[in-house]
Amino acid sequence: MKTIYYSLSEACAELQPSVATVGFFDGVHLGHRYVVSQVMEEARRQGLASTVITFERHPRQVVHPEWKPQLLTTLDEKQQCLEQTGIDQLVVLRFDVVMAALTGREFMEHVLSEQLQVRTLLMGYDNQFGRGRTEGMEDFRRYGQELGMPVRQLSIAPSGSISSTHVRQSLSEGDVTEAFRCMGRPYTLSGRVVVGEHIGTAMGFPTANLEPDAPEKLLPAPGVYAVTVQLEAAQRQWHGMMNIGTRPTFDGQRQTLETHIFQYEGSLYGQRMTVSFVRRLRDERRFSSMEALTAQLRRDAEKAETILNKGI
Repeated sequence: MKTIYYSLSEACAELQPSVATVGFFDGVHLGHRYVVSQVMEEARRQGLASTVITFERHPRQVVHPEWKPQLLTTLDEKQQCLEQTGIDQLVVLRFDVVMAALTGREFMEHVLSEQLQVRTLLMGYDNQFGRGRTEGMEDFRRYGQELGMPVRQLSIAPSGSISSTHVRQSLSEGDVTEAFRCMGRPYTLSGRVVVGEHIGTAMGFPTANLEPDAPEKLLPAPGVYAVTVQLEAAQRQWHGMMNIGTRPTFDGQRQTLETHIFQYEGSLYGQRMTVSFVRRLRDERRFSSMEALTAQLRRDAEKAETILNKGI
């Protein structure tokens, strides 16, 4: 990606005329990547730049302030994923009450056409924008004709119908394998390692307790997962297993995210790490004793190693 713009004023001064698409692109899943690839192909055909227009925060957070998002990607993660597509220009708009009040026609005319230099607009098969989301594709096509900005709706991606909603539902059910299929990469959580209660250490399974960077990011369903771990200070990945839950065997009340990293020695406190979910191993459950739990953790570790050694 050549250029990133974080405001309309900045974009207006420098943005090149382009073929563009607009959306929130949470997760930047395979459906999103298909749309971006079509934008790039059409831009090459027309001899224009290719542009993705997205938003700093979810529009629903402005329209319904009480709504709490469960995001698949932070803004930084989304930006990194879009950068990897090779798009020429990324515009990150601040969605506020003024923008929320624009109709689809007003947004297309005053933002996309006049300010962002969009010459052709490509839209995903389920995409909408504008106040109240009352306008549809036929309206957008008509507005485009009036503005000299052709609008084309793309078909479903060859990989099939994929939505951010479906990915969120899969993760909420613990199906990280389906999330992986839809996103084309493992789902990740990043954060800093904080001090825990050392229960895992007492059982021979020391854990790194993760405090996520972004509280608005969705947590997969409680359970035990085979994961890979990337430490910010290291240049390699480790295999491991993560437990998301309240530790019912010890009458825990607070949800924790505890990762046991295989064959790792040393303190992790204060370090940043990223956990990638590869496979769900089992539900979290109460065991009759610490010994019974320890025996199960050994089985979990063996199963996770077998899965991870086969490669993601």
